[in-house]
Amino acid sequence: MEDEPTAELIRSQLRRLRMKAGLSQEEFGKLVHFSGSQVSAIELGQRPFDRFFLKRTDEVLDTGGLLTSLLRMAERDGQPSWLQSWLDSERQAQQLRCYQPSLIHGLLQTENYARSVIRTDDMISEDEVERRVADRMERQSLLFSPDPPKYVAVIEEVVLRRADENFRGLMAEQIAHLIECAQRPHIHVHIVPVTVALHVGLVGPFSLARGRDGGWVGHLETQLGGEVVDKDEDMAILLARWESVRSEALSRQQSIELMKEVITSWS
Repeated sequence: MEDEPTAELIRSQLRRLRMKAGLSQEEFGKLVHFSGSQVSAIELGQRPFDRFFLKRTDEVLDTGGLLTSLLRMAERDGQPSWLQSWLDSERQAQQLRCYQPSLIHGLLQTENYARSVIRTDDMISEDEVERRVADRMERQSLLFSPDPPKYVAVIEEVVLRRADENFRGLMAEQIAHLIECAQRPHIHVHIVPVTVALHVGLVGPFSLARGRDGGWVGHLETQLGGEVVDKDEDMAILLARWESVRSEALSRQQSIELMKEVITSWS
């Protein structure tokens, strides 16, 4: 990322804001827990910066989150076009519908659960794991904004119960978070009970976003990334499959009671 124009913009803004605050590199370094030489190396592009450094910088220099916002732009520029397109649709949606047969959906994951899921890919570094976790947590902010979309998630009961002895604490935390989210008026979580053996949704996860113009966009997850769907005939199929999957799930309150029962059964 350091070779991208946005990275140079971040460094130049860091220098400008530090000097405007009347701080030397040494003085600024003490405030962000870096040495003066490390700050110098970052400003010169000789040392990489990360989200945690920029977040601390924004706090110390009272930038209103400028530098971390620029970092998000840089990271977004490096993402594949299909993901950029879907994230735009997700952020602008008035309604979101998500079905996930094997995991808790990303917008409802706790930080610990997200980190465990991301770490299952042993081809990525620990730094990349943490970057993806931070991105996922930030992405969730749309559900807690002043004007959030109506969000409906359908999850398989087997996902809630998939936990060995070492994993139960993490899952208990995750399910408690689900319950808390499900009690918010704009968030609905519905559980497909294990008594439903087969249904059309088991073919794979998908998400739907309804924009302010009333149009729908879909997103299909794959092992290699994802695909954005916007053709009318394809959306008609996904909307019909959503109705089929949703009809197999428990009501909102029944789902909350089931989640509470799962946690209780472990104690």
